[in-house]
Order: sequence, then C-alpha cells, then structure tokens
Amino acid sequence: MTVAHQATCVAVRGRGLLIEGPPGSGKSSLALALIDRGAVLVGDDGVLVEARDGRAWAAPHPLIAGKLEVRNLGLIDLPVAGPMPLALVIRLDDGAERYIAEADAVLIAGCMVPLIRLWPDTPILALRAELALDRYGLAIG
Repeated sequence: MTVAHQATCVAVRGRGLLIEGPPGSGKSSLALALIDRGAVLVGDDGVLVEARDGRAWAAPHPLIAGKLEVRNLGLIDLPVAGPMPLALVIRLDDGAERYIAEADAVLIAGCMVPLIRLWPDTPILALRAELALDRYGLAIG
C-alpha cells in the first residue's frame, strides 16, 4: 500500500533521507543545501511511501515531482531521483537533545526507520544530516 507522507526527501549516495518538521522549520532549505553537496531531490513537501520487502521506499509525488520551494524565490525545477529506500528520518526540532546514545525509530508505511532529531538553526545543518546518515542510517541492500 502506498501512502502520502508530508515531508521532504533527498537521495544521498543511493539512500533516502526523509526530512520532517513543522512548517517553516527549514525542510526545503536543508534539502537545497544537501542538493548543493551532491544529493538529488526525491520530493519536497510530500512523497509517496510504500513498503517493499520490509523496507520503506520513498518516491516523488506525481503532482509536485521535480519542484522544490526556495524561500523568497518560489518553486524551482530540479532533477528527480526515482524511488529510493529510506535510510534515515531527520526531524528538525528546536528541542533536540545535545547528545544522543542511539537513534530513535519511527514507523513509516509499516516499516521501522531510524530517526534523528536535529536542531535546525545552524549553518552546518547539511553536514550534520550527512554525518547522521553515515552513523545511524540503514545500509543499502
């Protein structure tokens, strides 16, 4: 079963990084910064998620595929990655813990995905997101 999930997703080295947070928290800005570092857009502000062989996969939503909202500029067109296995959820959270011992987990489309909360107001958020993916994200395959 495919479900619509309100979040932004980018592909980083073959793994899906799902970015969640309240409106205005910087989901699209983090995606743009990650794209600048080599990631590819899967979907902004909405993706389709389905379970495949016990793993959650994110795909572009056909109504907004290839569109990324850039604050103060509007919607821009970008290349899009096809369906991508979700490796990590980043939740932008002003109350994120300073240190963590391990990742939390969240159930998406019936599959458990590691979850890391990151404080959104930092100029190196994209680097932190990549480090979190390397440290806590599910492996490919």
